[in-house]
Amino acid sequence: MKKVYLSALALLGSAASLFAQDAQMRKAPDQSPVQQATPGRACATMEVFESQLAADPARAQRMEAIEAQTRRYLAQPTMLQRSTTDGTTTITIPVVVHVVYNTAAQNVPQAQVEDQIRVLNEDFAKMNSDVNNVPSLYAGVASATNVRFVLATRNPSGGVTNGVVRVQTKTRSFSSNDFVKYTNKGGSNAWPRDKYLNIWLCNLGQGLLGYAQFPGGAAATDGVVCLYSSVPGGTASNYNLGRTATHEVGHWLNLRHIWGDATCGNDFVADTPTQQTSNGGCPTFPKITCNNQGDMSMNYMDYTYDQCMYMFTAGQSSRMDALFAVGGARELLKSSDGAKAQRQMAVVPMSLYPNPASDVLNLEIKGKARSNYAISVYDLRGQQMTQARYDGDGHVQVASLPKGLYYIRIANGTEVTHQRFEKE
Repeated sequence: MKKVYLSALALLGSAASLFAQDAQMRKAPDQSPVQQATPGRACATMEVFESQLAADPARAQRMEAIEAQTRRYLAQPTMLQRSTTDGTTTITIPVVVHVVYNTAAQNVPQAQVEDQIRVLNEDFAKMNSDVNNVPSLYAGVASATNVRFVLATRNPSGGVTNGVVRVQTKTRSFSSNDFVKYTNKGGSNAWPRDKYLNIWLCNLGQGLLGYAQFPGGAAATDGVVCLYSSVPGGTASNYNLGRTATHEVGHWLNLRHIWGDATCGNDFVADTPTQQTSNGGCPTFPKITCNNQGDMSMNYMDYTYDQCMYMFTAGQSSRMDALFAVGGARELLKSSDGAKAQRQMAVVPMSLYPNPASDVLNLEIKGKARSNYAISVYDLRGQQMTQARYDGDGHVQVASLPKGLYYIRIANGTEVTHQRFEKE
């Protein structure tokens, strides 16, 4: 296990050699041909960081200041003895998803956007169904984090939003040059980073799955970019469970690749093992490198297939927490009003029956066509229950739900209501 922090200043001083990316992560031209093949997980975060260091000498100083604040935070023993159940405040971050599409297939529907938010919340809360696959060697350090995500309900002007911005573009595919983050370059302008996490879903060229901006970069480009087909249920083979967003949001929260982007490198986290390089596919555990007891290839910050990454560590979680402490680079997000509507949203006149229900829950929405509404079901913890299916004509199939209490959410962008029901 890594026990010593390298000096971030020294590290930044040799960024060109220490943070070199694989050749597959070179920038794609803005008008490169559409490409859906994803032979391996390609993340351009470090390449983008290197470019920022070269273009802005002050970027290294800002990153060193963030690392110094992180080290001070981690030096406080009480801060390290924490979990999401010990009273530590959970940080809920409003998210705006910019769906930038050239074709209809790239226009990710609302249901898949919401499913991506669900995956983020499950992964960051250690509530993912595959967490039990963590090898016993690392089960003790697998950890929930204190970060949660919710689609924004209030836009920067104070109006009501569903948390999704849709922009049709003439650009066939984007690269890591940040054009997708600018309306005048075929993309969509970022919302204020002190109030929102910006996620751009678009078509990326040259096999890129995504990239993120570390804290301390420019506000106009702050956020995460993901291949549109990497969302849950997308078409990116082996990368369509939503873990690309988990990986990239990890970077946005100041996590490095687990191998430290160098041979047996350092990711600044004490409870992750040193490993030689990235892992792809689904490695058989243990894969021993750098005299460790087995690479932590199942960590979200490695390069494995979506189905083979399923954990953060306590050290990674604490590193995220430092961003929200006093003086942290993302502290202002704690007071964001992006998830609070300025005005009370109109209540949908609705009734449902039978309640309790065993197989089918029937909806009666007065005054407007039922097909105009988005219907979703959540448990009392706020987790969306994807096994409950709405047929678009007033019937919600609930037979697959476990017995218990739930609430149903009905919304059309300007009207919303929640009503509780029981599954018997």
